[in-house]
Amino acid sequence: MRPYQKLVTRALVAAMLIAARATPAAPEPSGASSVPADNAETLTRNGWDQYYDTNYEVAVRDFQKVVEMRPDDPGALNHLLAALVFRELYRAGALNSTLYSGDSFVKNTRPVPIDAKTRERIRQLVEQALQLSGQKLQAAPNDVAALYARGVTRGLWATYLGLVDKAWFAALRSAIGARRDHQRVLELDPKYADAKTVVGVHNYVAGSLPWAVKAAISIVGLSGSRSKGLEYLREAAKDGKETSVDARVALALFLRREQRYGEALEVVRTLTAAYPHNYLFALEEANLLKDWGKNQDALDAYRKLLDQARKGTFFDPRLEFANFDLGEILRGRGEYQQAADAYSLAAHQPNAGPDIRQRSGVAAGEMYDLLEKRDQALKEYQAAISADGNTQLAELARKRLKSPYRNN
Repeated sequence: MRPYQKLVTRALVAAMLIAARATPAAPEPSGASSVPADNAETLTRNGWDQYYDTNYEVAVRDFQKVVEMRPDDPGALNHLLAALVFRELYRAGALNSTLYSGDSFVKNTRPVPIDAKTRERIRQLVEQALQLSGQKLQAAPNDVAALYARGVTRGLWATYLGLVDKAWFAALRSAIGARRDHQRVLELDPKYADAKTVVGVHNYVAGSLPWAVKAAISIVGLSGSRSKGLEYLREAAKDGKETSVDARVALALFLRREQRYGEALEVVRTLTAAYPHNYLFALEEANLLKDWGKNQDALDAYRKLLDQARKGTFFDPRLEFANFDLGEILRGRGEYQQAADAYSLAAHQPNAGPDIRQRSGVAAGEMYDLLEKRDQALKEYQAAISADGNTQLAELARKRLKSPYRNN
């Protein structure tokens, strides 16, 4: 893959991860806990409450019931599709925004493990949704709702292809289709704030690329503007009836990239207040404080997060990420024993993916070496290699097996 292709792919796949969450009919949280089985609107509302709290199993259950009630509604199919795709990504530990700050996830060609039944169900839903919206558009090419629905399906399929199958260029084509559909929605109805989420994300990403790369990708319609992207996301966050949450997620991530940490923190705190059981939103608050350089506040935030997780606040929290970031802060403060403990906890979380297990294991081993606890260091390096012996991290672990780590 050429350097500019690698950069474009990394940026666009990260954009897909954000934009694909822009699914229709997501209401503000209602706190619903019991729903009548014959009420599609209430089921949908409860499904979104659970979805944004990362309780994906209940969201899938509710959206499946709505699909059974409204089998010809592409929006209902998109709801179920989103819940299935993001349930699998969450299970795989692929939704931590920090993962997309470098090239490692593009270099990683290992598909996300999904059982064959779920893969087939996702593909069926994509085909059904595209067929239904396509039929509506064939009858009425300017049907705004159908254009919007097709764009959502294409965005979700792009996310699946890129992050699950690692089919980068197929994912890119689908992402471009999603943007074009929602751009057309805005041409037909400039006040359709929900369509501004996908278009805003793609504008920001395309506008952030180096000039030479922008020129290279202009032939596929990926021009953009960072300022326009942020403007669109603010409008969608404020006025969107269906994608306000997703626009805020994207806006916070991009403000973080712009190093406008105070603004980003304000946005994230509206999310943590609305969805207190969402581990990812709470993790993002701690990540922001760390990136901002407020290490003590970040340290307190990670520890609070882990304490809340132990008390059952979150649905299936991915503790490896908070423990790893906690270890990073402690390492920077020279608190090597506590850093080693945090890294080791991250490395040995039961459901942690091989990449985070390796990164955490090597880091834990390095801390034990600095503490002159060589036996423990060797165990961590060996565990890191066993996670996947064919990576650069595995090579580094083998190097550490031969010679103890020392600070430069």
